[in-house]
Amino acid sequence: MARNIEIKARIASVAALLPLVAGIADQGPFALTQDDTFFQCPNGRLKLRAFSENSGELIFYQRPDQTGPKTSFYRISPTDAPASLRDALTLAYGTIGRVRKQRTLFLVGRTRIHLDQVEGLGDFLELEVVLGDAETETAGRAVADDLIAALDIRPEQLLAAAYLDLLAEARPCEDSVANPSRDDETPSA
Repeated sequence: MARNIEIKARIASVAALLPLVAGIADQGPFALTQDDTFFQCPNGRLKLRAFSENSGELIFYQRPDQTGPKTSFYRISPTDAPASLRDALTLAYGTIGRVRKQRTLFLVGRTRIHLDQVEGLGDFLELEVVLGDAETETAGRAVADDLIAALDIRPEQLLAAAYLDLLAEARPCEDSVANPSRDDETPSA
């Protein structure tokens, strides 16, 4: 399985960080619209990322929820029918959430820098340092740490949780609103 070292950080705004990232990037910016649907998965996370009605990727990944650089193991399978695949996976496994975002992608060497505007959450930075087969995680973490410093990302900005988890934390419990407790009601005669 492929590996990378990832970090996620909350940022004030994509617009404010864009010039700094563009100044260190080898390639980019590339504008992407992403609609991620997450499915029940006992061994990690499984999401279908739709770019358009005829372009998407099924992505399985495993990574710890910790702040700072962390190792992610992943497998990506392209699809030209994301809506049909979403329907089949929903029937088979059930969905647990959806994340929609506008992503601006830059490449710095082997690192993908994402400036994300996430619907319902705000603006974020993600780094993904792609590791070679024989490369150590320590080497990837060093690259991530250098980029964190170059982009002036402070420790308190670093996040452990995925966007899906942050969205779940940000939303009030919909079930309690939709189905209020009836314990205090008097039965009608």
